[in-house]
Formats: sequence, structure tokens, C-alpha cells
Amino acid sequence: MELLHCKDIAFSYDSLTVLRGISFAVNAGETLCIVGENGSGKTTLLRGLLGLLKPSGGSIERRLYAGGIGYLPQESSLQKDFPATVYEAVLSGRQSCRGLWPFYTKADKAAVNANLERTGLAGLSGRCFRELSGGQRRRALLARALCAAGIGEAKTTKNPGILILDEPASGLDPLVQRDLYAVLRSVNSELAITIIMVSHELEGVLELADKILHIGEHAGGGTTLFYGSCADYRASEAGRRFLHQRKFSGIKQEAV
Repeated sequence: MELLHCKDIAFSYDSLTVLRGISFAVNAGETLCIVGENGSGKTTLLRGLLGLLKPSGGSIERRLYAGGIGYLPQESSLQKDFPATVYEAVLSGRQSCRGLWPFYTKADKAAVNANLERTGLAGLSGRCFRELSGGQRRRALLARALCAAGIGEAKTTKNPGILILDEPASGLDPLVQRDLYAVLRSVNSELAITIIMVSHELEGVLELADKILHIGEHAGGGTTLFYGSCADYRASEAGRRFLHQRKFSGIKQEAV
């Protein structure tokens, strides 16, 4: 079932076009990874999918689905210094599920415990969030996003919701990145949750994704260089060039 269909969408700030001619679709349970150079408009696209920006052209069709949307933004200094326990930080993700009811329910608290377990943080629920390592912080915020998407105790394969993740593995060392991607694969497999993710970690992305959307910089705003399966992306000119750039960049950094 198709949850999201974008056709020729464009986004502009004032009179400056940031993105143009972006078309893709996301089915329930799929993982779509969005890649591209810095400044190509990937985060702008996520903000549009979240409804925070209105397209200046084209259309976004959203289908009805049972769950909500869980959003994990890029890490900021404010997140690192969040003055709460891990449990409290994750519980705050349930605020979007509360409606007019101001109090957390037993179901909310059960969802927090279940999602802490899913992300491997059950033993750290009482720890201060700011004391966590970088990888632990990202997993805690992933647990929070799962709560916001309506994921609770029970396993479900009936269209549970969408996770939108902006550079979830950015700044983490390779081993921690692999651990985080393993959690995402497990969550996607167990819950059939739909994932839309921006990432620069291309090798990890190609192991996780069902489809790739590659956005490239252009004089008239970022546009689609590729959209399709991971296998087709590896064989495409855009994919081969981007993979080569990522590998070259990694070798250069190690040498320094």
C-alpha cells in the first residue's frame, strides 16, 4: 500500500528555489534513504514531508494510516544537554498521542519500556540523558521517535506509522553506526514500520534501504539524480560516482 506519493515537488525560500522536480513514492513497510551532497536540499525535503514547509510546486499525497510520525532530527547541542532522565526523554515522545488528555497513561509508559528494550537501553532508563554516549543518545532519540509514531508494546504488521530520520548516524564511529543500523533493521523487520531517512553513510544505507533517492545540486535547485532500488543505484552512473567519492573521502580522512 502506498503511503506517500510526491510528484514534481519544489520548495523555495522567498524567491530562491531549493528543490525542484522531485518525484517518488513510499509504500508501507519500506525504507527509503535519501542521499546527496551537503546543500542539495535533503533536510528541506524532510521538513516538507513533515508538513513544516509548503511546496512551491508539485503535490504531496499522504494516505491515511494507523500510526503517527516519529521524527529524529540532526543532533544539536540542545539535545546533548537535555536535562532529564533517559526514561523522561523517551516518554516525551508520547505527547503527540495525548490529544487533550494531559496525563500519561499506563499504555504510554508501557510503550516507553518496550521501545527502550527495542533500542537496547532498558538498563539505562534512569540515567541522565546528558551522560549518555553519542550512540546511546541517538538510540534514546530513536526510542522517542518510535513512541511518537505510536509504537507500543505489541508487535504489529498493520501499517504502524512512519519514522523520518535526519542523519541518525552522523558523527558516530563506524562500529556504533553499524549497531544503530542493526537496530533500524530490527525495528523495520519486527514492526513493518516505514522509514524515510537522510544519511551520508552510504554503505550502511545500501544494506538497510529498499529504495534510494539521490538528490543532486543544480543551478535551479536540487533535483533528482536517481530514484529506484539499491541494486539499480549501485549500477547507475550517479551511484558509482557517489560511492567512489565517499570511499575516497574516507581514505583521505584516515590518512590525515
